[in-house]
Amino acid sequence: MTAAGCTTADIALEMRARFRLRPREAWRHAHGWTMQEAADRLNDAGTREGQSVAADASLVGKWEKWPGPSGRRPTLAVLAALSEVFGCGLDQLLDFDDRRAMPETERLVLSQITGPAPETPAPTPVQRREPVGAELLHVAAEESAAWAAWAEATNVGDIAVEQLMADTRALSEAYLTGDPARVFARTRRLRDRAFGLLEGRQHPRQASDLYVVAGYLCTLLAWMSSDLGQLRDAETHGRTAWLCAELAGHPELSAWVLSTRSKVAFWDSRLRDAVNHARRGAAGRPRGTVAVLLASQEADAWSELGAVDEARAALLRARGARDQLSAGEDEIGGLFSCPEVRRANYSASVLTRVGDAQGALAEADQALHSQPAHSYGTAAQIHIARASALLLLASPDGAAEAVAPVLSLPPEHRLEPVMRRMRDLASTVARSRWSTARPAARLQEEIDAWCMTTAPRLLALSPGGGAG
Repeated sequence: MTAAGCTTADIALEMRARFRLRPREAWRHAHGWTMQEAADRLNDAGTREGQSVAADASLVGKWEKWPGPSGRRPTLAVLAALSEVFGCGLDQLLDFDDRRAMPETERLVLSQITGPAPETPAPTPVQRREPVGAELLHVAAEESAAWAAWAEATNVGDIAVEQLMADTRALSEAYLTGDPARVFARTRRLRDRAFGLLEGRQHPRQASDLYVVAGYLCTLLAWMSSDLGQLRDAETHGRTAWLCAELAGHPELSAWVLSTRSKVAFWDSRLRDAVNHARRGAAGRPRGTVAVLLASQEADAWSELGAVDEARAALLRARGARDQLSAGEDEIGGLFSCPEVRRANYSASVLTRVGDAQGALAEADQALHSQPAHSYGTAAQIHIARASALLLLASPDGAAEAVAPVLSLPPEHRLEPVMRRMRDLASTVARSRWSTARPAARLQEEIDAWCMTTAPRLLALSPGGGAG
């Protein structure tokens, strides 16, 4: 159409008619921009004018889809910014559905700016001559070519998808050692980028890869939300991650989603759900270390339920899954991996609960002295398991020494599971025969003070914090 002398407005109108696009989406496509490119231009224009729009690809997509159910209403300020970026009149970005869904006050302001909505004249019937003979064959071929050009178009390339996956791996690694709130914010931004791309159009293979990326990012958000004490939010992320795994048909992602949902259920005291999620994940026979983690999580839930035989059987399955592993099988790594130290952490906790203090101590000592640290959270829980085992072995002084590294954790690293285990340790000390001794009383006081400044508490006290 450009080659034929058509204007951008002509192209936008044709796209609306031919592809049934919303007005704002049609104008963006008429310029040949992705949603992210449109967002970048909006932000640049706002910077020049001293007014921040703060747009991203996901938000641009929602503005385009409004007033549909997945859309978000663009304010008059946003519409004005879009009209400047697209080089069109503000009224050209709106149709009757837009005006009807607008608040009355905005419609009044809009009418003062642009005048009343123009009446659409009844279309004049056009008599079209059907092609015949050789012309029919040529027209049919042109129609197929036009559709192929439309189907071939994509809003994302293979390199972009590869970069998204690389960024996901980096975030999964960063969470093991970084500030959880900061990593959460970065993960959310990357998830929004993946969602924004999925709202566009791409080849089926690329769409599948994007669902995998989005699924891992939602799973990461679910895990972090539970670590920060927001179990209901974690469940929401987990359900979305499961949808992504189903749409992608990706068994390994499905297993990690179920592992995460098992973890959330465990800390939500839904222990039977925790067992069922872990078993369902293992039933898919996933590749990689997730099989070790799923069996370990099942053992954790069984031990909390007091089912000793089932817990020990699950621990044996975890060891068996570990022994069958080959190197480099995890797709993402970082949080989405279960090295030996992570398995040992679960094993030490389970063995402590079932009364096998010597076995728990052996697992904890081996993990601490012969295995590289996986994360500060895993290391902290191993120290707590070791302290609990020493209490069972009548060594309160040893327990206090064992938990000292946990007491020195900075507040932002004091995650909800670690806090829960510290409170359990304090309860165990309070029930022991040494509870009135000065060392035991001091340890309880230190744990109580420690629990007053944890990552979930810092989040709740931050501006805009609180449960939700």
